[in-house]
Amino acid sequence: MDWLSDNLASTLAVIGLLLLAIEIAVLGFATFVLLFVGIAALITSGLFYLDIVPATYLNAMISVGVITALSAAVLYRPLQQMQKQVEKKPVTSDFNGVRFVIAEAIGPASTTTHAYSGIQWTVKSTQPIDAGTEVEVVNVEVGVFYVVPASNA
Repeated sequence: MDWLSDNLASTLAVIGLLLLAIEIAVLGFATFVLLFVGIAALITSGLFYLDIVPATYLNAMISVGVITALSAAVLYRPLQQMQKQVEKKPVTSDFNGVRFVIAEAIGPASTTTHAYSGIQWTVKSTQPIDAGTEVEVVNVEVGVFYVVPASNA
């Protein structure tokens, strides 16, 4: 236990870096708690290294707590706004462009199924398509092919 108290600044630096690494690499900024505590641990470690604050357990707990609260108050809104800025682009799939002939007529109100790659897919369309028409997949969702007639694709 003497080693820990003698090296409190180093220990806090390591803890801070570990918390930041977990937050960034593993959680991907999903929670901000580890980020704020990691920042606070690093700042407290710096304060201890520079002898601005005496390196004691009580000072470490108080400093980490106060700096965590301050960093949360200052950084929470900007980080939350950063998370809301999501780039929305259509997802392309290997199934897009697959062509097959449908056995039943489909349309906006009716669907059919098609076996492909060992899965029974629901086939949907926004326009009426007659049975026996070759169709092409233009969009895919879980278990659903969205198709158009192959000549329109």
